[in-house]
Amino acid sequence: QVQLVESGGGLVQYGGSLRLSCAVSGRTFSLDAMAWFRQASGRERAFVAAIRWSGGTRYYPGSVEGRFTIGRDNAKNTVYLQMNSLKPEDTAVYYCAAGGAVVTTSSPGQYNYWGQGTQVTVSS
Repeated sequence: QVQLVESGGGLVQYGGSLRLSCAVSGRTFSLDAMAWFRQASGRERAFVAAIRWSGGTRYYPGSVEGRFTIGRDNAKNTVYLQMNSLKPEDTAVYYCAAGGAVVTTSSPGQYNYWGQGTQVTVSS
């Protein structure tokens, strides 16, 4: 089993920055990829960023590329999401996810483990 705990959400103004963290515990040796997804009210869960646990290859959708950066600290078993130039449309609950054999990093169904989510609100 793998446990994920997110932190770092909050309220920020348009154009501001936030850094989310995801603490990973348990069978981390079994992980292939980590990701962040978000879910706005009344909408489906959407892919935000992913990173391979080994090698560190990163993946982003066009909506956040250049503004968001995913990183990891394997020694601390932590994955980060640095979010810059935030917009009101970035408002959502952000979830950390982990998967043992991830082929399509943008697909929520590829991930076995999920955190409880952290709210990010961007005011205009």
